[in-house]
Amino acid sequence: MENLSKEFLMKTEKSKVRFDELTDLISRPEIIADNRGWKALVKERNSLEDLAAAHVELKTLVENLEGCEKDLATETDSEMKELFSNEIYDLRDKIDQKVEDIKILLLPKDENDDSNAILEIRSAAGGEESALFSLELCRMYSHYADKNRWKVEYIDMSETEIGGVKEATIMIKGKGAYSRLKYESGVHRVQRVPETESQGRIHTSTATVACLPEVEEVDFEILDKDLRIDVFHSGGAGGQNVNKVETAIRITYLPLNIVVTCQDERSQLKNKEKAMNILKAKLYDYYQEQRDKEYREDRKSQVGRGNRNERIRTYNYPQGRVTDHRTNLSSYDLESVLNGDLDQFIDAMIIKERTEMLANA
Repeated sequence: MENLSKEFLMKTEKSKVRFDELTDLISRPEIIADNRGWKALVKERNSLEDLAAAHVELKTLVENLEGCEKDLATETDSEMKELFSNEIYDLRDKIDQKVEDIKILLLPKDENDDSNAILEIRSAAGGEESALFSLELCRMYSHYADKNRWKVEYIDMSETEIGGVKEATIMIKGKGAYSRLKYESGVHRVQRVPETESQGRIHTSTATVACLPEVEEVDFEILDKDLRIDVFHSGGAGGQNVNKVETAIRITYLPLNIVVTCQDERSQLKNKEKAMNILKAKLYDYYQEQRDKEYREDRKSQVGRGNRNERIRTYNYPQGRVTDHRTNLSSYDLESVLNGDLDQFIDAMIIKERTEMLANA
């Protein structure tokens, strides 16, 4: 154990040194003046904070253990020897736990984990019933955001005549929002009796959820000539809440035919700004997928990005059950899940991911 703890002290020492260096750098006026460079350094520092703290904690535990072992070796009083022995036992247990914590901290991290999340929810198989289920999903994620004190912004929503949602784009703003919501990407299946079903038959419908990180800086250039920007009147289902001023924005990225719409703001300028942020996220996701394409087969079991073509969860209304097919975890409190109780499923996915990564490390 002693050799292992010292090995992990060596593994984390560089992170602690770099963390201290960055702490000094980000306080210098000449660094602060370069806003973009300063943000990059702050982001790097934040990514090292937990590892640097763990290094200090492990170092303190190891030093305390060495001190207790020396005291035990020279102590002659039986009661004091027992106290030192108990303290050594406790310290070794704490060191073992801290080493396990560091193993997790040393795993490769998703650079977007601290980002805001962009959720795209679309009705799929099942017609109107799928659209109504999509609305339930929108509400579920809004409740989950509220529980985490994250801010919710509905960027765009296409509604059906009876109040369902064909597709919706939702921005969830809050530190770490993407790190948790990314596990929601995939096909969500609902089994229930639709209100329009006269014979009480259970129908199966689906909706898709895609989670993208909001990216502030991108390593590719968006040229004006590649964009077509259209303005139009905002409006809801059935002509409700029609805006008489053209404030809604539709941006088409011509090379890939990616279309983004935003109509939640009264200002055309604000809608354009939000639409561009969504476009950046979509392009980032597209190019990231291209980079990862050659590794697709190896990544099928990974959960960081989620495969939209795979069913990840079933919501069974007659049984009041929700089952996550990736972890085989079920909850028999459907109402609580729809009210935002998603941590049980997300935590299970995080454990699954970490276990797989540790096994492959």
